[in-house]
Amino acid sequence: MTQDDMKKAAAHAALEFVPREGVIGVGTGSTANYFIDELASLKGRLEGAVASSVATAERLKRHGIPVLDLNDAGTLAVYVDGADEATAQRALIKGGGGALTREKIVAAASRTFVCIADEGKLVDVLGRFPLPVEVIPMARSLVAREIVTLGGEPVWRQGVKTDNGNIILDVHGLKILDPWALEERLNQITGVVTNGLFARRGADILLLGTPSGVRRL
Repeated sequence: MTQDDMKKAAAHAALEFVPREGVIGVGTGSTANYFIDELASLKGRLEGAVASSVATAERLKRHGIPVLDLNDAGTLAVYVDGADEATAQRALIKGGGGALTREKIVAAASRTFVCIADEGKLVDVLGRFPLPVEVIPMARSLVAREIVTLGGEPVWRQGVKTDNGNIILDVHGLKILDPWALEERLNQITGVVTNGLFARRGADILLLGTPSGVRRL
């Protein structure tokens, strides 16, 4: 079974958590795209979806799924999204696709966060995948210097601008033993919009595609 097959299996398993009616949140990235494709089979019973990025909104619309503004939708029953890394305690690194801020907003507005991924994303300690940090452009150097004092090696993701008009620093060299504390510390740096640690609001359910089926944590 390929990595894509495992992603597809996890995406299909997430359909179980889609409510009979109402509005759901949908994430961004390759695994989330598989979920959107699966979701098309249920579009008749959904009022619509809140998208975490422009790319996700466009894919939802192509499947005929109405896209709603979060300000109008209110609290969402469920948010489904992938991850770049995840622990068994369901803390995550997200933002490889650059949508971390909107993903974090939609996750915060949802009662249940279902994370879907292939088994290769499960790690004992977060940090092997570079941690994305969304930064207001004029603060790039300031934020980078602050991150260095925390032991990280920030690299500007050049040529990339988020849907919010900001830039991303990818932080290498971290071994994140306390994701909650580091998430809060990074967010306190002036100029940081948010970072890709989802620990304070981690996943409620982690669905991992494996060669022998979908594992649920």
